[in-house]
Amino acid sequence: SCSVTRQLDAAAMDCGIAIYEHAAYLIGRRPWDVSRDAELTYRAHAEAYRRYRHTPVVVSIDIYNLEAEAYGAVVQEPRGDGVPAIMEPLCRSVDEMAQLPVFDPLTAGRIPMILGVARRLADELPTADIRVPMAGPFSIASSLLGMEGLLCEAISRPDETAAALMHLIEGQEALCRAVLGAGVGVAFFESAAAPPMLSPEMFRRVELPALKAVIQRGSAIMKYPLPCVMGGDTAPVLEDLLETGTGYVINPIETDQEAFMKKIWDRTDVRVRVNAAPLIMARGSRQEIRDEVERIVGITAGRENVCLGTSALPYETPPENVLWVQELCEQVDR
Repeated sequence: SCSVTRQLDAAAMDCGIAIYEHAAYLIGRRPWDVSRDAELTYRAHAEAYRRYRHTPVVVSIDIYNLEAEAYGAVVQEPRGDGVPAIMEPLCRSVDEMAQLPVFDPLTAGRIPMILGVARRLADELPTADIRVPMAGPFSIASSLLGMEGLLCEAISRPDETAAALMHLIEGQEALCRAVLGAGVGVAFFESAAAPPMLSPEMFRRVELPALKAVIQRGSAIMKYPLPCVMGGDTAPVLEDLLETGTGYVINPIETDQEAFMKKIWDRTDVRVRVNAAPLIMARGSRQEIRDEVERIVGITAGRENVCLGTSALPYETPPENVLWVQELCEQVDR
């Protein structure tokens, strides 16, 4: 049965809630303010864990900005409760990007602050799985060049673009070593590379060599297979993602989730997080949320090593919605 209408003794469905800017909401502060301040970052993520006991706790508000900022890009303050973003490219070409000196994660940008907060959270929340976000090479490149500029380079100069992405991996290896030294884990994100931004053919030619290298090298440093969190229409490139050796993928709301599950059904060594629709999480009624949970339970019923999850929770998501999803997951008969 896929019903979640009554409490059962069977194993609950795991629930993986993605909390970044929503952590700022929980302490009544703007994402920008929290993202720039160590004490506020600590307070926000500690409060989120106190409320939700979610896994993992990813220590950041703007998860895709850290490395590009370490290279020298400027993160701009948004209006109101918006998420900070890099609006102006640092580089004009992949050639310039390939010449960037490798950053030192112990001194560059906000990375030292994030590492310090992660250590503090790990010390004070011993039951939590604390992770530092690490962006993939294509996502970093999209911040350094701008997405339009990067896509133009990928189309017109695919080999040079692939080589520049490989250059960025050096900084990722250094970041992995710093995270390991801090005694916490890595959460790896690479949504900028997903179709339809890149065609499946372009994904394999331009992105896959660097993606495979960074996950394998990072996994060797961290001593466990890095997760590969990639939103977008990923069903067409799922086989490529599995080729990286990752042990964790998401089934994004933007793809054909049933087709995705069919493709990965027998690879039970890989954990699959099936994402719920973020607007339902943020604004749905209790019945709409229940229906969404039952939909996900239905397409995963009988498959081991799955969890229900979300893409980044919108800032203003009502906490009672998150708690309701968690309650429903505890009631699942698997």
